[in-house]
Amino acid sequence: MSLRFELDDLTRPEVVRLLEEHLQEMYATSPAESVHALDLDALRAPAISFWSAWDANSLAGCGALKRLTGEDAELKSMRTVRASRGRGVGSAVLAHLLAEARRCGYRRVLLETGSQDFFDPARRLYVRHGFTERPPFYGYVEDRNSVFMELTL
Repeated sequence: MSLRFELDDLTRPEVVRLLEEHLQEMYATSPAESVHALDLDALRAPAISFWSAWDANSLAGCGALKRLTGEDAELKSMRTVRASRGRGVGSAVLAHLLAEARRCGYRRVLLETGSQDFFDPARRLYVRHGFTERPPFYGYVEDRNSVFMELTL
């Protein structure tokens, strides 16, 4: 699969729908106080760069990097369109985000994901790409519903 990545302004209907679906699913699988997914307004913050991934003219997935410091970025809003799951989109989006993080000079990429079985595929993806578990970071607190990870670039 050959994907085209676009720095996205979060206005296209298919991107908005994917992110709304993402939030709905996060609230359906985790207690509200443990949901750290960002809504559209939060994703438009100056510290966040958001990319959409396209297979020809079809949205396949998305992901974002949030600048925490000059050396650290946080992975946010990783999502694959249902019809594209199991086709390597998640790995491609993650590889793109990590390449962007390197290009921007970050030394670490951090993330929070869920601890429930629903998030097993995401955690396996991150481990395959070299992420390891770590304690909470930058304002997060210990939470049995969260797993915190990092990758040193």
